[in-house]
Amino acid sequence: MRAVPQFGERMGGRVYADRPAAFGVAERDGKIALVRIEKPDGAIWRDLPGGAVDPGESAEQAVVREFGEEAGLAIAAGEAFAEADQYFLNTEGKAFDNRGTFFAVTIEAEAPDLKVEKDHTLIWVKPLEAMTTLRHEAHAWAVAAWLRRP
Repeated sequence: MRAVPQFGERMGGRVYADRPAAFGVAERDGKIALVRIEKPDGAIWRDLPGGAVDPGESAEQAVVREFGEEAGLAIAAGEAFAEADQYFLNTEGKAFDNRGTFFAVTIEAEAPDLKVEKDHTLIWVKPLEAMTTLRHEAHAWAVAAWLRRP
């Protein structure tokens, strides 16, 4: 059994599918990378770059792929510094329990040709602002864990 923090709340009557996921914290000039996501209903979300681990893919490979697709950044996955789970509903209303691994990542290059998520925009914010504006509690907790690393 994984002994990791669980965030979010189950909504009654829903089955939450386990979803392995990988996210990263990239720092530049005292700010960290987030993606600002504009949904068709007008909702604006802020997330750490990352997402689901595809079948046959490692968490490290997933975070590298997701940074490219969402933020247009080529990165190297470093230390996996935290794990946390988050109950959430996706845009289609499907219920998931993200089983998140969080990595400290290093930016290798701007790579706009990798970006495919048209509703995602890379933004840079101070870590404390990120902690108060991230959509998922697990992401805010992970930023705090990243800040507290030795």
